[in-house]
Parts: sequence; structure tokens; C-alpha cells
Amino acid sequence: MKFYRKSSEEVMEILDVSIDGLSEQEVQKRRLEHGYNKLDEAKGDTPIKVFMDQFKDFLVIMLILAAIISAALGKYESTIVVIFVVVLNAILGTVQHIKANNSINSLKALSSPVSKVLRDKMKKEIPSNELVVGDIIFFDAGDYISADARVIEAHSFQVNESSLTGESESVTKEIEAISQNDVSIGDMKNMVFSGSYVTYGRGVAVVTDTGMKTEIGKIASMLENAKARKTPLQETLDNFGKNLSIAILIISGIIFIIDILRDKAIIDSFMFAVALAVAAIPEALSSIVTIVLAFGTQKMSKSNAIVKKLNAVESLGSISVICSDKTGTLTQNKMKVQKLWVDNNIVDSDEATDQSLINKLIQFSVLCNDAIVSGDSNIGDPTEIALVNLGNEHNINEQVTRNAHPRIFELPFDSDRKMMSTVNAYENSKLMITKGAVDTIINKAHKILTSNGVEILNDEVKAKIKHDNNSLAKNGLRVLAFAYKEYKNESRPKLEDEDELIFMGMIAMMDPPRPESKKAVADCILAGIKPVMITGDHKITAIAIAKQIGIINDETEALEGHEIEKLTDDELYNIVENISVYARVSPEHKIRIVRAWQKKSMVVAMTGDGVNDAPALKQADVGVAMGITGTEVSKEAASMVLTDDNFATIVKAISSGRSIYVNIKNSIKFLLSGNAAGIFSVIFASVAGLAAPFAPVHLLFINLLTDSLPAIAIGLEPHDESIMKEKPRKRTDSIINKEFIKQVSTKGALIALVTMTAYYIGFSSGSHLVGSTMAFATLCLSRLFHSLNCRSKASVFKIGVLSNIYVILSIIVGSLMLLFVMNYPPLMTTFEVSKLDISQHLSVIGLSLIPLVAVQIYKLIKDNNSTSYEQMDKVNNLSDVA
Repeated sequence: MKFYRKSSEEVMEILDVSIDGLSEQEVQKRRLEHGYNKLDEAKGDTPIKVFMDQFKDFLVIMLILAAIISAALGKYESTIVVIFVVVLNAILGTVQHIKANNSINSLKALSSPVSKVLRDKMKKEIPSNELVVGDIIFFDAGDYISADARVIEAHSFQVNESSLTGESESVTKEIEAISQNDVSIGDMKNMVFSGSYVTYGRGVAVVTDTGMKTEIGKIASMLENAKARKTPLQETLDNFGKNLSIAILIISGIIFIIDILRDKAIIDSFMFAVALAVAAIPEALSSIVTIVLAFGTQKMSKSNAIVKKLNAVESLGSISVICSDKTGTLTQNKMKVQKLWVDNNIVDSDEATDQSLINKLIQFSVLCNDAIVSGDSNIGDPTEIALVNLGNEHNINEQVTRNAHPRIFELPFDSDRKMMSTVNAYENSKLMITKGAVDTIINKAHKILTSNGVEILNDEVKAKIKHDNNSLAKNGLRVLAFAYKEYKNESRPKLEDEDELIFMGMIAMMDPPRPESKKAVADCILAGIKPVMITGDHKITAIAIAKQIGIINDETEALEGHEIEKLTDDELYNIVENISVYARVSPEHKIRIVRAWQKKSMVVAMTGDGVNDAPALKQADVGVAMGITGTEVSKEAASMVLTDDNFATIVKAISSGRSIYVNIKNSIKFLLSGNAAGIFSVIFASVAGLAAPFAPVHLLFINLLTDSLPAIAIGLEPHDESIMKEKPRKRTDSIINKEFIKQVSTKGALIALVTMTAYYIGFSSGSHLVGSTMAFATLCLSRLFHSLNCRSKASVFKIGVLSNIYVILSIIVGSLMLLFVMNYPPLMTTFEVSKLDISQHLSVIGLSLIPLVAVQIYKLIKDNNSTSYEQMDKVNNLSDVA
């Protein structure tokens, strides 16, 4: 029911309520029909269910099967290691899930504890959750509104609806019906909504909706239904894990059949096939990715970006669109005077072409004003607070001024006449000071104050005032006009006394952009990220702010909520890339915009601070809430919170996300190239008819112990700032592409070559056990050294050998672990290794260094060629300039 289109009398009739309020009997009846005025609680999974869900991954299932088979065959060390890694990964996933958002419960906290209602002809206070449809509810300044209601009385009644619309400016409520059919929440001036609060005046309304049927309840429903998507890396690793597991099963099966055909014992053949599968599957991959992401979040928290969900770090790196709320995110969330109009001229607020006229205008704006500003405490309407702050900037203190010119009478602001007047004592007389809409004030004025004194306000000057007012409004400024006259009566003024005024001037204000927003937007564009403004504010204001900070150049790039309403999802999908500003939007519109971008395979970030932003924050790939001005709901729904409310911090976070993604990719490259080396070695031995070069426990030791530390260390590689000059990758871009597979295969083959060379040396000089030991040691050590190759595309000499000390430490620790296993007798038996002499040790070290040296020589040549091309480009550019 569109109650805003009905008169207050019609609404009362539809809801079957009289001016005496509801009876207690009727209240009970309606409560049975509509329920209590509260939001439904979200039903979350139990920790046990969340923990069990962690084992549904195909790769994890394969590892569990391998562990069970290992245990059945008596290879308990393999079982213990695999199960340890799988359980650790499940625990990490469970803890992360339990910390996830609790948005619906936060929404409940917004409800006011008590409400003033009329029941059985008596005014009483009741708990807000006991409100029912048809209750007549009373509001005074400072009251929270706990249900949606149609206003039936309004006395200078102003409501702050920022939690729903995102706009800080209070809305003046009216009682007249609205004729338009499709009206946004911000324009329903005869309705009040749950979750908002009264800033000025008083009002009476009749409850039209409660609980989940309120606007805030609808947001709660959307929040519950908004789907959190997997990150691009998660999707890639999931698909890769399935494909890799299937391929490994096939390879292991082939090796098993070959061994059986060569009369090898079935149990030994099967155990080796299982060991090969375990060795080939990067068991520690999920844990390593989680650990690297966790380190990334710690570092980002020091830069004022608190990441609540680890996967959001990776998503940050692939963001291609930022849908940003305007108020409080791109702007300062406080009104500030920008321009003054005095003596037929527009001047900046800090200019003083005629100090006396400007001071008088500012002085009168402080007197005709109810706001109180004391330190960090601001009480009153945002526009009036801006006027008081303007006075302070010009050394016109509110208390001193008001004490010197005390208020005698007042005519409060009224939405019908769009004016407010006060009568103040002023220089042995009384002055009526009036402020209001420009068109209204100019029609009430017959003279104007100029530097030459008071003159007749002729049609030419009126036309100039109207022209300048329109010019200011087109720039997104809210304009107030001021006038005065001498008041000679002793009695309280009447509305008809607001006439024959002397026009003083105009004051124009706006919620200005944050100083850092313009640079942050420019950085986004440089990084190939499209910034999009989504706001509940008016289109003119949104366009003005967007032009100032560089989001748009042309007004055709802006769209209003009522225009979105007329578009189908397909039509919105077709134009979304051409629109950079959305104004007067509802929460539903925000979700549609985010989904339209996601449908184009874009990774979308959504910033916001209000309750109205929460569903879109959850729907987005990365929801970013404001930590200072943000509501608890927005923080809970978001995956990242900015502790400084600084839009520029998002850009830093994106830079960190991109670097972390590259580091994770390099870690995966390190793990898979090492695993490929093991697979190639086994396949070569099998095809050549040789005995298996490794015992199953060798492969487990390498895969689960010596590989993990270097992989984590690579993930901690310092950030490269030049990464923000690259375009963001698309969601459809896979981390495992042809180039990636080529590099993994080539380097894996190189490591396999030196490994099998070591096996031949050991086998020819001693026995199979010596050959197997040398192959094991070479594979282990060469993989440790290979971590230096995987740090970056560039050579270690260009990025600095010691610039990542963690990699060096991981090589040292891994080498010591290997040394301990090969020389401590009890472990030598467990890990099936033989004692090596000095020459064999030297052979292992020399062979292990070959892949490192070969790759670094290749990278040095590549670095030198790149430098030469860069120098040639610079010379060509200089020639072009010359």
C-alpha cells in the first residue's frame, strides 16, 4: 500500500483507527495478525556443521582417502602428516566463518527501546517491539523512530534518515499526500521510517508497517538473501584442484599398472601410487594461501584497513570497479559554507570584498539559528551547524553574538512557507531576521542592502539574484537567502509580518569532497579501476561532487533511481559501463548495480556507512565499511572496515591486495614446479624400467615440511608499487594459464633432470639406497634453492638478494632439517636414507644449484634486454620532443 499517496484521513480509515488510538483488545488482535515489531533473527550454522563443511572440498577428500589407505597399509607416518594438514586447514576455515557477519542482529539494535503511543485515549510509553499497525505514535526532537508510519501532524518536524538514505541532511516532514506514483524513500516527506531519528520539532504519525515489513526490515531480508561469492582465486584453485586430482589419479593408476606388469608386489605398487598422488597434490596449498593472506591482513591493519574476511585480501587485488557511497565516503559528511552572495556578487566564504556586509550577513545567520556548536559537540540541523561554523571562522562567536542580541520572539521553520524568523534585540531596537528558500524570501522583500546602503529591489536585481541562485544550485550547493527589517510591535509576530523585508544576501553550502578523494579517484583510474558514485542525494549535487573529484566529465554519465526503476536487469546490464553516477537510489537499486557489474565478470567493491548500504556491501565481492561514521550493520556486512574513513585507504588496500595475489601466485608456482619435478622423476624412472627413485616418506617430507616455509616466505615478498600501473585482471582470468603451466613444467623438468642425475651417480657408485638418498636430497635442496627463482619475474640481483630475509631463513631452516634427517640415525631409519660421503654431499649441493643458476642467468639476460628497450624508448621520446 502506497500510504504516501493517501491523505491522513484516508490512511486512518484504511488502518481502521480513530483519533483516540487503538484499544488494548484491538492491539492484541493486530499483534496476532502482524506479530511483534522486531526483525527476524538469522539462523546460522553450528560450529560443528561449519567445521564438517570444510571437508567437502574435492582435493581434501582425495587426501583423506590417501591417508586412510596409508593407515590400512601400515604407513602411519604418512597418515598422521596428511591428517594434520587437513584438520589444521579445517580449523582455520571454521574460525574465519564464525567471525563472519552477524548483520541481522545488529539491525535489531537500531530499534528504540520505548515509543510514545496513544491507546484508549491515553498517551503512554511502551516497548518499541510492542508497536502494532494502526498505533498513533508521538515524536519529539531526539526520539528514535521504531516503525514505518504516515505523518498526520507536523510542527517543524525534521527527521534524519541517513541510516536509510545515506544523506546527512534532515528531511522536513509534511502531512499532505504526494501525487507522484514512484517516489524514493528520501522524497516520501509525509512518511517516517524505522531506524531514523527526529532532529527538530515534533510530530504525530500512524504506524503503517512493523517488523520485517518496514523499509529496514526489507533491507534485513535482502541482507539475508545477498549471496557472498567465492573469490577469483578460490574459484581457480577449486577448479584446478579437481582437474589436478583427476590427472594425478590417472597418472598414479598408470604407474601402478606398470609396476604390476613388472611383477612388483601389489601392496608396494599400490603404496607407491598413493605416495605419488600425495606428493603431486599440494596438500599445504590451502594452508599456505590462508597464512599468506593472514600476514597480509596484519600489515593492512597498520594502514587503517581492517580485513574481516581473509579472502577479501585476494579479491582486493582484482577489483575493477569501486561503487562508492558519496556522503561520508567521498565527502566529509558535514555541511560547509562554500559561497556568499552579497552586494550583487558571489564570493568565496573566506573572501571579504566588503567586510561589513559579509560580517552582518554572517552575524544574522548565527542569530536566526537554533544550532549549538561546542567543541566536538554539534547539536542541531546540519545546515544551521554550518552557519555557526562559518561565524566561528569569521570570529563571530555564537554565544557572544546571541548574548549581545538576545532572541525575543521566533516564528519556527515551516515547510509550507519555507522560512524561519527570529526577533532579536539589536542596537536599541528590534530586528526581525528571516532565512529561507531564495524564491520565497525574494518575493517577501522590497529592498536590498548594498555597499551604498538600502536600495529598492527592482526587477533587474531580482533577475540577477535568481540567475545566481540557479548557478549555485547547478553546482550542487544548497542556497539559503537572508533578509531583515525593523520590528516595532511589542506582541509576538504573525506570519503576515514576514513581509516588506530588506534582502541581505545568500549563503550557499554543501557537503564538500574529502581533500584526498580527488587523488584517490585519479589513482583508481590509473590502475584501470572504474570509480562509480552511488548516492541517495539529488542528481545535481551528485554530479557536482563527481565532477570535482574526477569521476565524471559529462552529465550524461549520471542516472537517477526512478530511471533505474524503469530498466530491466538486461537493460541496466547494457548501459552500466557508461554510467558513473547514480542518484536518489534505493537499497534495491544498489544491489542491482553491483550485480550488473558482476554479470560482466567484474570484481566489484562497494563502500558505504549506512544501514541502506549493508545489502550491497554483502553482495559485492569486497564490501568496505567506514569505521568512524559507519553503522554497526554496515561494518558487520562488510568484509573490510576503514578505521580512518579515508577513501584513499581503499587504494592502498587494493595495492596490497594486488601484491599479495602476485605473491600467492609465485608461492603456488614454487609448490607446483617442485611437485612436477617429483612426478617427472617418478615417470622417467618408471618408463626407463628403474626402481622407484623415492620412498613414499621422502615425498611426504619434501611436500609437507621443506616446501611449506619457502612457500610462505615467498608470500611475504615486499610490495612492488609499480603494480598499480597495471590493469586489474578479470574474474575469468585464471591463475593457472598456459604461460603458468609452461613455467611450472619447464622448471619442474629442470629440477627432475638434476634429481635423476643424482640418482644415477648414487646408484652407480653404491646401491639403489644411496641413489635414492641422493635423489631425495637433491630434489629437496634444489626445491629450496628454487624458492629464490620464484620470488619475482626479475632476477634476485635486481630485486635484492636480501630484500626478503624470510626466503633466506626458510632455505637455511629447510637445509638444516634435511641435514638432521640424513645424519641422525633414528630418523635415517624412519626416512629410509643412507649415509653419504663428502663427494656425494658435494655432488648433491652442486646439482641442486644448477636450476637456480640457470634460471637466474636467463632472468639477467631478460632484465638487461628490458632495460635496453626502456632506454631506447626514452631516446625515441626525447627525439620526438626535440
